Amino acid sequence: MVNKLNNKGVTAIVVVDDFSNPAKNRNIEHKAIAERVHRDDFYLWLERHHKHVEYVIHLGARTDTTEFNKSVFDHMNLNYSKMVWSSCVKHGLPLIYASSAATYGMGDLGFADDHALVAQLKPLNLYGESKNDFDKWALTQERQPRNWVGLKFFNVYGPNEYHKERMASVVFHAFKQIKNGGKVKLFRSHRPDFADGMQLRDFIYVKDIVDVIYFLMHHQPQSGLFNLGTGKARTFLHLAEATFAALGQPSNIEFIDMPADIREKYQYFTEAPMNKLRQAGYSLPFRSLEEGVEEYVQAYLAEGNYY
Repeated sequence: MVNKLNNKGVTAIVVVDDFSNPAKNRNIEHKAIAERVHRDDFYLWLERHHKHVEYVIHLGARTDTTEFNKSVFDHMNLNYSKMVWSSCVKHGLPLIYASSAATYGMGDLGFADDHALVAQLKPLNLYGESKNDFDKWALTQERQPRNWVGLKFFNVYGPNEYHKERMASVVFHAFKQIKNGGKVKLFRSHRPDFADGMQLRDFIYVKDIVDVIYFLMHHQPQSGLFNLGTGKARTFLHLAEATFAALGQPSNIEFIDMPADIREKYQYFTEAPMNKLRQAGYSLPFRSLEEGVEEYVQAYLAEGNYY
């Protein structure tokens, strides 16, 4: 997002994080920013400088789906987001924040970004619960930011994710597997209605994400929750094949058993209905899986330009 703003000539950017991860910090080494503010100091910083702030984009979160300490999610994903929201209300600032498609759980109620469904959703893990808890809280608030949007990100992939380790995208892991061993390992299906590798996700390239955020900053639709995927589910087999193709190599895929402890909570299908964002005026096309993977692999991963 910082890179997108820089490319649009915006350099008066305040970056908020804890800056404790040297690898992650490389993402902003060569970016034009005005200031770094530790996340614990952001509330007081905004108290002093809010008159110079035009927009707050809150993308920070604890995203580790294998974290089982609920207090971590309560602190980082719920209470911290409430603080950001309340600060934006107090100072009359518009807000965009990251929600997640993890809020939809198994998809028993579908994947519509309908406010009436939010209270009924049943996420599969604490991360998804924390994101849905904040969405529910936001929708009940009488005092709201001047304009606000919660974006339900689906399966995001693309540059600058190398520091996320296990939580990095399947594209990133597939590339590393190909470079290290010449093949990609995918989970075998444990449902008779899905062939191996045919589990489906809505994969969206990170550059499409930032294009949408930039649009929302300048057009400010009616406040609320919006899905952000491509609107077209693709298989993990397609993703692996696209990664091999981007490297100019024939596909070599091995299917392995899914760990027993996640089989009952594994999503076999996600797809984002995108009519709400389209109706809000966003008209740019989303990159296909093949287009996104090709750029990511050839322009970044294969060149060692992870950030």
